[in-house]
Amino acid sequence: MSLDAVSLSRLQFALTATFHYLFVPLTIGMGGVLVILEALHLKTRQPIYEAAVKFWVKLFAISFALGVATGIVMEFQFGTNWATYSRFVGDVFGSALAAEGIFAFFLESGFLAVLVFGWDKVSPRMHFFSTVMVAGGSIFSALWIVVANSWQQTPAGYHLVATPFGTRAEITSFWAVVFNPSAMIRLTHVLIGAFILGACFVMSISAWYLLKKKHEEFARRSFTVALWFAAVFSLAALVTGDLHAREVAKYQPAKLAAFEGHFHSSGAAGLALFGIPDPKADKLDASISIPGGLSLLLHSNAKAPVTGLDSFAPRDRPPLGVFYSFHLMVGLGVFFIVLTLFGLVMLWRKKLFTQRWLLWVFTFSILAAYAANDLGWISADVGRQPWVVQGLLRTSDAVSTTVPPGQILASIALFGVVYLLLFALWIFVMNDRIQRGPEAVEQPASAIAGSPAAGQLEPAAALSIGQES
Repeated sequence: MSLDAVSLSRLQFALTATFHYLFVPLTIGMGGVLVILEALHLKTRQPIYEAAVKFWVKLFAISFALGVATGIVMEFQFGTNWATYSRFVGDVFGSALAAEGIFAFFLESGFLAVLVFGWDKVSPRMHFFSTVMVAGGSIFSALWIVVANSWQQTPAGYHLVATPFGTRAEITSFWAVVFNPSAMIRLTHVLIGAFILGACFVMSISAWYLLKKKHEEFARRSFTVALWFAAVFSLAALVTGDLHAREVAKYQPAKLAAFEGHFHSSGAAGLALFGIPDPKADKLDASISIPGGLSLLLHSNAKAPVTGLDSFAPRDRPPLGVFYSFHLMVGLGVFFIVLTLFGLVMLWRKKLFTQRWLLWVFTFSILAAYAANDLGWISADVGRQPWVVQGLLRTSDAVSTTVPPGQILASIALFGVVYLLLFALWIFVMNDRIQRGPEAVEQPASAIAGSPAAGQLEPAAALSIGQES
């Protein structure tokens, strides 16, 4: 890799953003699972659900703290490494990031205190409300960040103004910026990916407990809720992924062509399942594709033309590495659909928690969920290259001109050391909490006496929670 300022600045932002994204989708996804678990506790008043929420909240809070700390670093880079970019987008991003900080962050962090420390200080209903507010705050926070990112992909609601320091984009319509063509579908897809990740996190730890025969009732309850959650959103990801691809084809055809390794504009574009892009020969080697499949998916017509990379000058084409990141992401999406639906079938047959091999698959599914989320962002943002703001500002023109490469390289090394220490600390604290497990739950007297009311699981018929032998 070249050691110029542009490449090093991109590398630094990629490293810090990837590390930050270890925590953001996890807290968003866990927030959704926490709402369901606490709703079940509020409905059934079963202590096992209260113990489950208390346990998962501890892991949520640890990850939330790391997410806040690592997010601050990313914003500082805009002013250090990306000064030209900051001047260009400052008017647009200023409003979105201010809204994220003023409304979303304070909503989430304010109610987090009640969520973590308010068990004995507020009523169960108020605590549930706090859980909903924390989960909603994380989603609201994601809204403004995704709006800002999506504006870079599909700019809208702006005009260009010449200033003594260069051209900058200024808002002409705030709502046009918020609802730019890719914002809402991108937000939906991002949130779904986060929900799948959060569910996989819960299933991973629960499956590990079941394999070790520890905290089994707690693990079954948590696992089943998370499994249904993951199955629903895995199917939803298929729908939003299709809609998102259509949006990309309309507004960023070069990115879509790179995703699919589609070099030549023509009718009946095939849907590549596998291949090795060869940019020198403008073809996809070792291609396995469905004839007319891409045309059918994008235009509901197997013979409709699809714009290829040959429609763009070489300097305007995205890196073809996104072909691999995109296809891996899609493959993992299919994997989650198959895994969660199979898991539901095994749950219905009351065999899920006795299949050790399947529990091991679920234990490691968290790695696949992280990979899918990161590959999605890699595809989206690398696929936008060579533009940092699509069609308006090239990445090569967006960096600071006064920061020498040596300083950027030194800061990358420094960040690397600090982030390794933070990662080690996160793993240590999380592992310590996981090893301790949830609080012990005392069986109510009615349950000991065999009362059906105490032993009833809600919603037992739908979820079959904890009924496997």
